[in-house]
Amino acid sequence: MGENITPEERPPSGRAKVPAAVVPLLGVAAVLVGCLIAYLNRDFTGWVAYAPLSNQPFSANGAAFITQGTQAGLAMIAAGLLLLAFWAGYRFGRRAGPEPL
Repeated sequence: MGENITPEERPPSGRAKVPAAVVPLLGVAAVLVGCLIAYLNRDFTGWVAYAPLSNQPFSANGAAFITQGTQAGLAMIAAGLLLLAFWAGYRFGRRAGPEPL
């Protein structure tokens, strides 16, 4: 009844907190897996087309300079880097509060 507890003495809330090392480890793992996926899917057998007298433009469906596997790997690298950037901003951007006793 009417406990006189200051905010510094208040016990931590009951919510489960993610350990500090989990988020950066997930980000580094995503970057490494993305590098591995992009490296393993780098083989792309290109094509060369030459049609000097045709009056129609040639367009190949799904033609890209990199394969879909490489695109997925690059997307995973980007997601991992975004996760690391978010973590760094959150971790270093927090205002330092009073240290618990």
